[in-house]
Amino acid sequence: MSYALREHTADIAVEAIAPTLASLFEAVADGLTAASCETVPESGDRFEFTVTAESREALLFDYLDQLIYERDVRLVLPAGHRCAVAEPAVPDDDAAWTVEATARGVPLDAVTAREIKAVTYSEMTLERRDDEWYAYVVFDV
Repeated sequence: MSYALREHTADIAVEAIAPTLASLFEAVADGLTAASCETVPESGDRFEFTVTAESREALLFDYLDQLIYERDVRLVLPAGHRCAVAEPAVPDDDAAWTVEATARGVPLDAVTAREIKAVTYSEMTLERRDDEWYAYVVFDV
């Protein structure tokens, strides 16, 4: 799994590829962390959360939005991302995608972090490409 930060006008974007959807979510979240802070200490306690959404694109958006929320509420920089993504057993209008996630919360007073204001749907891409997953996500800074 890998990610790269991309310039995007006044914003910043994360482009990622990974062999599984769960590892893609982790790579994009790692990109969010890297966009926030150049050096991340190994300190911090792990926390967990669950997100559900109506589609995998909405799930990625809501997952990243939850990380930003957790940063603001817990006053930590989420790092060391781990997650498991579950798709609906039977796809239908009421089916929900779910991500069970954990992150290590590095205290904000231990880092020099730039504020990422929000995740956006602008130019968001999430797709399967041959034998890997690809994502492109723009963040408002």
